[in-house]
Amino acid sequence: MMEVEKGKIVVRDDEEKWVYDSSVDRKGRVPLRASTGVWKASLFIIAIEFSERLSYFGIATSLIIYFTKVIHQDLKTAARSVNYWGGVTTLMPLFGGFLADAYLGRYYTVFASSIIYLLGLVLLTMSWCMPGLKACDAEVCDKPRKVHEVVFFLAIYLISIGTGGHKPSLESFGADQFDDNHSEERKKKMSFFNWWNSGLCCGLLLGVTVIVYVQDHVNWGVADIILTIVMAWSLLIFIIGRPFYRYRKPSGSPLTPMLQVLVAAISKRKLPYPSNPADLYEVPKSQKSEGRLLCHTEKLKFLDRAAIVTDGENSIDKQSPWRLATMTKVEEMKLVLNMIPIWLTTVPFGICAAQTSTFFIKQGVSMNRNIGNFQLPPASIFSLAAIGMIISVIIYEKILVPVLRKATGNERGIKILQRIGIGMVFSVATMIVAALVERKRLAAVKKDPLHGSLSMSVFWLAPQFIIIGTGDGFSLVGLQEYFYDQVPDSMRSLGIAFYLSVIGAANFLSSLLITFVDHITEKTGKSWFGKDLNSSRLDKFYWLLAIINMANLCVFVFVAKCYSYKNVKSMAVANFNENDGDDDEAAGSMA
Repeated sequence: MMEVEKGKIVVRDDEEKWVYDSSVDRKGRVPLRASTGVWKASLFIIAIEFSERLSYFGIATSLIIYFTKVIHQDLKTAARSVNYWGGVTTLMPLFGGFLADAYLGRYYTVFASSIIYLLGLVLLTMSWCMPGLKACDAEVCDKPRKVHEVVFFLAIYLISIGTGGHKPSLESFGADQFDDNHSEERKKKMSFFNWWNSGLCCGLLLGVTVIVYVQDHVNWGVADIILTIVMAWSLLIFIIGRPFYRYRKPSGSPLTPMLQVLVAAISKRKLPYPSNPADLYEVPKSQKSEGRLLCHTEKLKFLDRAAIVTDGENSIDKQSPWRLATMTKVEEMKLVLNMIPIWLTTVPFGICAAQTSTFFIKQGVSMNRNIGNFQLPPASIFSLAAIGMIISVIIYEKILVPVLRKATGNERGIKILQRIGIGMVFSVATMIVAALVERKRLAAVKKDPLHGSLSMSVFWLAPQFIIIGTGDGFSLVGLQEYFYDQVPDSMRSLGIAFYLSVIGAANFLSSLLITFVDHITEKTGKSWFGKDLNSSRLDKFYWLLAIINMANLCVFVFVAKCYSYKNVKSMAVANFNENDGDDDEAAGSMA
C-alpha cells in the first residue's frame, strides 16, 4: 500500500501484514494476510466445487440416456432436451452473478444457491425412491407416469437455478482470496485457475465413473442419494472455512455506472476531444476507497466525452454521475464492449463441447463396452476428457508456464487469448477425428446391421474425448481467466457468468443447428438425424462443425490481435498523479 507525503511516495511498512485490496474479513475489518485468504481459504472453496461438479456431471452425462430409456424420447428430442437444460444451466449464472456482485455478495450467494441445489437433489432422489413419484412400478417402464416427469424436470431445473448462483460466485470468490497488488499472491492467483479446474475434473471423473456405474448397475435412486449426501457434506465444509475467507462487499448494480457513461457521452457528443487525455476527469487515488484506476486507451474514443470537464462544471464533486464520469468508469465500459467480439467468436467452440454430453455419449451406448467380464457404463467414457484436461493443465502449469515465462517475459507465460486459441485448434481436431470414427462405425453397421456397431470397442471414441479434454485445458481455463481478469473489478462474478454463458449459448445454438440441419437435409433427401444412430449421419454433422470452427478460428485470431488488455495504473503512479498529473506510466495486467 502506498501513500503520498509532500509529493513523495511512501510505502506502508505493514503491507505484508494486512491486505489492502478492498476486501474484508468476516467481521468487516481489513484482513490479516497471514490468517486469511490464499490456499488456506481457497482449498475449502475448491472442495465444494469438487462435490458440485461430481453431482452435475453425474447427472448431465447420463441425462440423454435417462431421456431415451426412462422418459422414452427419440434421439433428436432427447438431444434437444439435454441441450435446453444445459443452456439454461449455463445462462442462469448471468442472473446469479449479477445478484452476487450487486446485492448479496459472493459468499451468501454461494450459500443460498447451494441450498437450492441441495433441494433439487433431494427432489431428484424422491422422484425415484417414493412409490407415488416413481416412473412406474415395473422394472422396465413402457411409459413413465406424468407426475414422475413433472417432478424430475422440476428437480433438474432447481439444480439449474442452484448452479446459476453457485458457479459464477464460487469461482470468483476463490480468486478473491488472492491479492492482485501483492506479487507473490498474484502469481498464486494465476495458478489458482489451473488447480481449480484440476479439482473440477476430479469431481467430473468420479461423477462419470463411480456415480454412473451406480446408475447403470444398481439404480438411479441410490446414485441420487450419494450425490445428496456429498453435497450436504461439502456445504458444511464450506461453512467451516468461513473464518479464513476474504470477502468483497457488494457494490450495487454494475450496470448503472456503464449506463451513466453512455448517457454522459451522448449528452456531450458535440464537444471536441481534449488534446491531452490527462485533461479527462479522474478521482484522485487518495479519495478512491475501492477498486483500481485504469489507464486511458485510444479505442472507442466516443465514450471519452463522458469524462470531459466543461467550463460550467466548476464544482466537480457535486456533479451528477449522469453528466460526468471518471476516466476509469469510461475504461470499464470499454472493457465490457471489447469483450463482445471475443464472446461471439468463442461460441462455436462451445458448440463442439456440447456434443460430448449428447451424441458422443449416445455413440458409446451402441458400441462394445465390455472389458473382460465388466461392462463399462456408456457415460464413463467421458472420464477420458477429464483425464485429458487434468494432464494438459498439469503440463501447462508445471512445464510450459516456467519455460514460457523466461522466453516471453510474461507472468502468465503466454497471453490469455493465445491460450484460448490453442484450445480452439484442438476442438477442430476433435470434430475431424469424431467424423472419421463415426464413418467407420457406420461402415461396420452397413456390413452387419444387427451387430456391426458392437464389433467396435467403445475405446474407438477415446481419441476424440482425450483431444477435446486436452483442448479444454487451454480454452476453458483460458476463458475463465479471461472473463474474470478483464471485466471491471466490481463485475467479477458476472465475468465468470459471461464465460458460462458461452457454453449456455452454445448449447442452445447446438439445438437450433440440429433442428436447422434436420430440416434442410430432410428436404434434400434423407435427414442426418434419424430415429437412432444407425439411421443418422453424425459423421457429416461433425464435418460441418469442423468447417464452422476452422472458419471461426480465423476470425478469432484477427479479433485477438486487435484486442487491448486491461491496463491498471500502478499504485505509485496513481498517487503521484495527484500532484503532477502524469498519466503516462502504468502497470499492465500482464495478460
